[in-house]
Amino acid sequence: MTEKSKMLSGELYNANDKILVAERHRARILFQKINQLSDDSKKERKQLLHQLLENAGKGLWVEPPFYCDYGYNIHTGKNVFFNFNCVILDVMKVDIGNNVLVGPNVQIYTATHPLDVKTRNTWLEYAKPITIGNDVWIGGGAIIYPGVTIGDGAVIAAGAIVNKDVPANVVVGGNPAKIIKEIDNSNS
Repeated sequence: MTEKSKMLSGELYNANDKILVAERHRARILFQKINQLSDDSKKERKQLLHQLLENAGKGLWVEPPFYCDYGYNIHTGKNVFFNFNCVILDVMKVDIGNNVLVGPNVQIYTATHPLDVKTRNTWLEYAKPITIGNDVWIGGGAIIYPGVTIGDGAVIAAGAIVNKDVPANVVVGGNPAKIIKEIDNSNS
Protein backbone atom coordinates (compact mmCIF):
# COMPACT_ATOMS: atom_id res chain seq x y z
CA MET A 1 0.00 0.00 0.00
CA THR A 2 1.43 3.41 -0.97
CA GLU A 3 1.68 6.29 1.49
CA LYS A 4 -0.88 8.18 -0.60
CA SER A 5 -3.38 5.31 -0.47
CA LYS A 6 -2.84 5.09 3.30
CA MET A 7 -3.44 8.84 3.57
CA LEU A 8 -6.64 8.71 1.53
CA SER A 9 -7.99 5.76 3.54
CA GLY A 10 -7.41 7.39 6.94
CA GLU A 11 -4.51 5.17 8.02
CA LEU A 12 -1.24 6.35 9.53
CA TYR A 13 1.03 7.49 6.70
CA ASN A 14 4.35 9.22 6.12
CA ALA A 15 3.70 12.78 4.88
CA ASN A 16 7.36 13.01 3.80
CA ASP A 17 6.78 10.46 1.04
CA LYS A 18 8.30 11.85 -2.17
CA ILE A 19 5.02 11.63 -4.12
CA LEU A 20 3.07 13.48 -1.41
CA VAL A 21 5.81 16.10 -1.07
CA ALA A 22 5.66 16.69 -4.85
CA GLU A 23 1.86 16.97 -4.81
CA ARG A 24 1.95 19.50 -1.95
CA HIS A 25 4.66 21.43 -3.80
CA ARG A 26 2.43 21.59 -6.91
CA ALA A 27 -0.46 22.91 -4.80
CA ARG A 28 1.77 25.53 -3.16
CA ILE A 29 3.07 26.78 -6.50
CA LEU A 30 -0.51 27.14 -7.76
CA PHE A 31 -1.92 28.89 -4.67
CA GLN A 32 1.10 31.18 -4.49
CA LYS A 33 0.45 32.26 -8.09
CA ILE A 34 -3.26 32.69 -7.33
CA ASN A 35 -2.50 34.73 -4.21
CA GLN A 36 -0.07 37.03 -6.02
CA LEU A 37 -2.24 37.92 -9.01
CA SER A 38 -3.79 41.36 -9.02
CA ASP A 39 -7.52 41.87 -9.09
CA ASP A 40 -7.12 42.82 -12.76
CA SER A 41 -6.17 39.19 -13.52
CA LYS A 42 -9.42 37.49 -12.51
CA LYS A 43 -9.57 35.27 -15.61
CA GLU A 44 -6.05 33.91 -15.04
CA ARG A 45 -6.78 33.50 -11.31
CA LYS A 46 -9.92 31.50 -12.10
CA GLN A 47 -8.01 29.21 -14.49
CA LEU A 48 -5.30 28.54 -11.90
CA LEU A 49 -7.92 28.02 -9.20
CA HIS A 50 -9.61 25.31 -11.26
CA GLN A 51 -6.23 23.62 -11.76
CA LEU A 52 -5.74 23.64 -7.99
CA LEU A 53 -9.34 22.72 -7.09
CA GLU A 54 -10.11 20.36 -9.94
CA ASN A 55 -13.21 19.02 -8.16
CA ALA A 56 -14.92 22.40 -7.77
CA GLY A 57 -18.44 23.08 -8.99
CA LYS A 58 -19.66 26.06 -11.03
CA GLY A 59 -19.73 29.45 -9.38
CA LEU A 60 -16.72 28.91 -7.11
CA TRP A 61 -15.36 32.21 -5.80
CA VAL A 62 -12.20 32.44 -3.71
CA GLU A 63 -10.83 35.69 -2.31
CA PRO A 64 -7.07 35.37 -1.98
CA PRO A 65 -5.06 34.54 -0.07
CA PHE A 66 -6.12 30.90 0.03
CA TYR A 67 -4.11 27.92 1.27
CA CYS A 68 -4.48 24.13 1.06
CA ASP A 69 -2.40 20.96 1.17
CA TYR A 70 -3.32 19.23 -2.10
CA GLY A 71 -6.41 20.83 -3.64
CA TYR A 72 -7.66 17.64 -5.30
CA ASN A 73 -9.31 16.47 -2.06
CA ILE A 74 -11.55 19.56 -1.96
CA HIS A 75 -14.91 18.87 -3.63
CA THR A 76 -17.41 21.71 -3.90
CA GLY A 77 -20.93 22.01 -5.18
CA LYS A 78 -22.26 25.05 -7.01
CA ASN A 79 -21.96 28.62 -5.76
CA VAL A 80 -19.34 28.23 -3.04
CA PHE A 81 -17.62 31.34 -1.70
CA PHE A 82 -14.40 31.49 0.35
CA ASN A 83 -13.54 34.86 1.84
CA PHE A 84 -9.99 36.07 2.51
CA ASN A 85 -7.32 33.95 4.18
CA CYS A 86 -8.98 30.53 4.32
CA VAL A 87 -6.93 27.39 5.04
CA ILE A 88 -8.01 23.87 4.13
CA LEU A 89 -5.77 20.98 5.18
CA ASP A 90 -7.22 18.55 2.66
CA VAL A 91 -5.29 15.40 3.48
CA MET A 92 -8.60 13.59 3.07
CA LYS A 93 -11.76 14.56 1.23
CA VAL A 94 -13.46 17.82 2.14
CA ASP A 95 -16.93 17.63 0.63
CA ILE A 96 -18.69 21.01 0.45
CA GLY A 97 -22.29 21.28 -0.77
CA ASN A 98 -24.07 23.93 -2.85
CA ASN A 99 -24.52 27.57 -1.81
CA VAL A 100 -21.93 27.54 0.97
CA LEU A 101 -20.48 30.78 2.36
CA VAL A 102 -17.12 30.57 4.15
CA GLY A 103 -16.05 33.67 6.07
CA PRO A 104 -12.54 35.10 6.33
CA ASN A 105 -9.85 33.25 8.28
CA VAL A 106 -11.82 29.99 8.38
CA GLN A 107 -9.70 26.89 8.89
CA ILE A 108 -10.81 23.41 7.87
CA TYR A 109 -8.57 20.57 9.08
CA THR A 110 -8.77 16.94 7.99
CA ALA A 111 -5.21 16.27 9.16
CA THR A 112 -4.54 15.05 12.67
CA HIS A 113 -1.86 13.29 14.71
CA PRO A 114 -1.72 10.33 17.08
CA LEU A 115 -2.35 11.10 20.73
CA ASP A 116 0.30 8.75 22.09
CA VAL A 117 3.70 10.39 22.08
CA LYS A 118 5.65 7.34 20.88
CA THR A 119 3.64 7.08 17.65
CA ARG A 120 3.47 10.86 17.22
CA ASN A 121 7.27 11.07 17.46
CA THR A 122 7.53 8.83 14.39
CA TRP A 123 6.07 11.79 12.43
CA LEU A 124 3.31 9.60 11.07
CA GLU A 125 -0.07 11.28 10.76
CA TYR A 126 -3.58 10.47 9.59
CA ALA A 127 -6.78 12.24 8.59
CA LYS A 128 -10.55 12.16 8.85
CA PRO A 129 -12.89 13.49 6.12
CA ILE A 130 -15.09 16.56 6.53
CA THR A 131 -18.54 17.02 5.03
CA ILE A 132 -20.28 20.39 4.83
CA GLY A 133 -23.89 20.28 3.62
CA ASN A 134 -25.83 22.60 1.33
CA ASP A 135 -26.73 26.18 2.25
CA VAL A 136 -24.23 26.40 5.13
CA TRP A 137 -22.71 29.65 6.38
CA ILE A 138 -19.41 29.43 8.26
CA GLY A 139 -18.56 32.67 10.06
CA GLY A 140 -15.13 34.27 10.12
CA GLY A 141 -12.41 32.66 12.18
CA ALA A 142 -14.26 29.38 12.69
CA ILE A 143 -12.24 26.17 12.87
CA ILE A 144 -13.65 22.86 11.63
CA TYR A 145 -11.95 19.77 13.12
CA PRO A 146 -11.20 16.43 11.41
CA GLY A 147 -14.12 14.07 10.94
CA VAL A 148 -16.88 16.66 11.36
CA THR A 149 -20.11 16.67 9.34
CA ILE A 150 -22.15 19.89 9.15
CA GLY A 151 -25.81 19.49 8.19
CA ASP A 152 -27.72 21.42 5.54
CA GLY A 153 -28.77 24.96 6.41
CA ALA A 154 -26.52 25.18 9.47
CA VAL A 155 -24.79 28.38 10.55
CA ILE A 156 -21.41 28.25 12.27
CA ALA A 157 -20.92 31.43 14.31
CA ALA A 158 -17.75 33.46 13.91
CA GLY A 159 -14.91 32.08 16.00
CA ALA A 160 -16.61 28.74 16.67
CA ILE A 161 -14.46 25.68 17.27
CA VAL A 162 -16.42 22.81 15.69
CA ASN A 163 -15.14 19.50 17.06
CA LYS A 164 -18.26 17.35 16.57
CA ASP A 165 -21.06 16.94 14.06
CA VAL A 166 -23.56 19.77 13.60
CA PRO A 167 -27.19 18.90 12.77
CA ALA A 168 -29.09 20.58 9.94
CA ASN A 169 -30.78 23.95 10.47
CA VAL A 170 -29.07 25.07 13.67
CA VAL A 171 -26.74 27.87 14.74
CA VAL A 172 -23.68 26.72 16.68
CA GLY A 173 -21.06 28.84 18.38
CA GLY A 174 -18.43 28.89 21.08
CA ASN A 175 -15.48 26.75 22.07
CA PRO A 176 -16.34 23.97 21.75
CA ALA A 177 -19.27 24.83 19.50
CA LYS A 178 -22.70 24.13 20.96
CA ILE A 179 -26.18 24.60 19.52
CA ILE A 180 -27.37 28.14 20.18
CA LYS A 181 -30.71 27.91 18.40
CA GLU A 182 -32.66 26.11 15.72
CA ILE A 183 -33.42 27.75 12.38
CA ASP A 184 -36.77 27.44 10.62
CA ASN A 185 -35.75 26.99 6.98
CA SER A 186 -39.18 25.70 5.90
CA ASN A 187 -39.86 28.93 3.96
CA SER A 188 -36.58 28.77 2.06
